[in-house]
Amino acid sequence: MPKFAANLSFLFADAPFSERFSRAAAAGFAGVEYLFPYDWAAGEVAAWLAAAEVEQVLFNLPPGDWAKGERGLACLPERRAEFVDGVELTLDYAMALDCRQVHCMAGLRPSGLAESVLESTYVANLRHAAGRFASIGANVLIEPINSRIDMPGYWLDDIGQALRLLDRIGCDNVRLQLDLYHAQIIQGDLARTIESNFDRIGHIQIADNPGRHEPGTGEIHYPYLFALLDRLGYAGWVGCEYKPLAATEAGLGWRERLAGG
Repeated sequence: MPKFAANLSFLFADAPFSERFSRAAAAGFAGVEYLFPYDWAAGEVAAWLAAAEVEQVLFNLPPGDWAKGERGLACLPERRAEFVDGVELTLDYAMALDCRQVHCMAGLRPSGLAESVLESTYVANLRHAAGRFASIGANVLIEPINSRIDMPGYWLDDIGQALRLLDRIGCDNVRLQLDLYHAQIIQGDLARTIESNFDRIGHIQIADNPGRHEPGTGEIHYPYLFALLDRLGYAGWVGCEYKPLAATEAGLGWRERLAGG
């Protein structure tokens, strides 16, 4: 059975953030991830992790002004200095939280700039981030996010595009974050996508489609995919980044039904 990590930005959302770590542990999760920790001091978050005895699996680099709709900085040439500062802040948190994978959001596609400029900016920024995180043995992840439903205008919205960027970036510690919910919307063919790119995948996330709810509530055949991950020898975490239909605990039976846990 894969190792499941609770995404605390989505699960246990009826509780304050500080309480979600212990809720996750009580529900049987050994790892946690979330979008951003920067509203809290790194020492506070580290204490919540230690008290709950859960592992910090993943979090994102600063995205710009999230409340105003910004969704990352990596492809934006006029935000290079802010991106570099964000790398250093993330590095501090990663060390404090003993986290060895971080996700770099690409950003929304700006108007009036050539695709070549956006791509060159993105590649340069990812190479910079890769160098800094290599100093602590950490990976930087890139994730194709669907721009049709969840994040209109997102620049990195195609799996083929992500794979081409990995080739161009050319750093061993820059890897693919494959969210199977987004991948289903972008192109489907999930089993073949996993198999053909298995050696490039650093992290997997899950939700069902449509609705982005628990596995087993939609069209994705997760029993087959979980068995495939086991058969391929996937040793990483699977982040549960879904919107519970009711209280989080009430919907966790999918782990036993679909994954044998």
